[in-house]
Amino acid sequence: MSGEDITAHDPGDAADIARGRLRLDKWLWYARFLKTRSQAAKLAASGAVRLAGAPVAKASHMVKVGDVLTFPLGPYVRVIKVKALAARRGPAPEAQTLYDDLDPPSPEGKMARG
Repeated sequence: MSGEDITAHDPGDAADIARGRLRLDKWLWYARFLKTRSQAAKLAASGAVRLAGAPVAKASHMVKVGDVLTFPLGPYVRVIKVKALAARRGPAPEAQTLYDDLDPPSPEGKMARG
């Protein structure tokens, strides 16, 4: 593995979750949209992620339940509503409980290449 222990969790996460928020990069990784936290941080810092339509430029931007995220993932643009926060990266079925997919990927929904 890449040094990221999937069972360990940051004590800071519990405090943030108690306040009803979590770092964007951690949430994307915990929800299993990206394989590593560094990939999640890179996506979050790239300016490609939008929160309620406004671009986010920091991996440390906080998300909360009810936020709608829009971001490119592979050939698709994902539109995701944050349904829950997590304190760890769990198995895929657990990760799927963290969000509602408002626009599931379809072959017609691919981003235009050009």
